[in-house]
Amino acid sequence: MTIKKPLHHYAHMSHPATDHPVLLIDADAPLRELHACVAERLNAVLKYLDLIACTRLPDYAEHDINTVTNIARIMVQDVSDVFRVIEQRGFDAPA
Repeated sequence: MTIKKPLHHYAHMSHPATDHPVLLIDADAPLRELHACVAERLNAVLKYLDLIACTRLPDYAEHDINTVTNIARIMVQDVSDVFRVIEQRGFDAPA
């Protein structure tokens, strides 16, 4: 039997392309796990942007640059959303 968590334990991720959130963050996940998620995405997008920064722009069409930029934006938005949950948890913690 599968036990489902109530949805109030989940924070919505930003979705500028949709009217309804389809991805959620488990707001009750251990901070270590939330941090690992943020670190993985941030390190990946930094390596990705380093690679692109070393590429000559004339080698790529405008469409390719837009695709690269959009991928980086989505990854950084994910990082921002998880940081929002981590910050909220920090502010809600008992003193």
